[in-house]
Amino acid sequence: QVQLVESGGGLVQAGGSLRLTCQASGGIFSPSVLGWYRQAPGKQRQLVAGITSGGEANYLESVRGRFTISRDNAKNTVYLQMNSLQPEDTAVYFCHADRVLVYSDLYEYNFWGQGTQVTVSS
Repeated sequence: QVQLVESGGGLVQAGGSLRLTCQASGGIFSPSVLGWYRQAPGKQRQLVAGITSGGEANYLESVRGRFTISRDNAKNTVYLQMNSLQPEDTAVYFCHADRVLVYSDLYEYNFWGQGTQVTVSS
C-alpha cells in the first residue's frame, strides 16, 4: 500500500523557517516526480515546488529563492526547506507523487499525503 506521510509543519513567526518532510512507503519512488502543493482556506490547491527523478526543481514564483525542494531516493523522502516565511505562506501543505513503481514494471499513479498545517504569524 502506497503511503505519503508529511511532517514538520507548525506555527512560526514571519521571517522564520520550517522544514517539511514527506516519507513515502509502499513502492519505489526514484522514478517519480515529487511535489509539494499548498491549499489556503477558500483557495485552490497550488504547486509550490516539484522535483524530477533527475533532481531538476521548479518553483512557484512567489517562493523562488526562499524555498528549496530536495529528495533522498535511498530514503524515499522529499523535503521542503522554507525560509523567510510570510503570512501568505499559511496553508496546508501536501506531498504528491505522480507515479510509483509498485511491482516489477507495474506503476500506480497520483498519490497524495494527508497534509501538514503551516501557519505564519505576522
